[in-house]
Amino acid sequence: MVKLLLAKAPFLVYVSGGVLSAAVDIGTMQLLLTNGMPTLPATTVGFLTGLIVNYMFHARVTFGKGGSRASFARYLAVVAVNYTLTIAIVTAFEHLAGSALAGKLVSLPVVAVVGYLSGKYWIFK
Repeated sequence: MVKLLLAKAPFLVYVSGGVLSAAVDIGTMQLLLTNGMPTLPATTVGFLTGLIVNYMFHARVTFGKGGSRASFARYLAVVAVNYTLTIAIVTAFEHLAGSALAGKLVSLPVVAVVGYLSGKYWIFK
């Protein structure tokens, strides 16, 4: 079933990995907050946990290549590019349309496509 989905809809598998990593990020943060950890460390641990889950999911499931130090370094470079794109789009929408939220919503598919194509052709090559 997974192999069929990968063959027919690899971008859907990629997005599913993003949803999973977001759930891990948020769930970890909430668990830590509930157990008394201050907000900044809880948010950071959640983010890093989600980032690792995201990388591992895409390395093993989406692209089926396994992980390496080199691919993880390329992955982090794409994370930095996507963060920069997100900030640029949010800032532009805030200044031009008065809505940071609109910019964030526009940025999501942009960074998803950049991430997917980067993963397919560069990170997990």
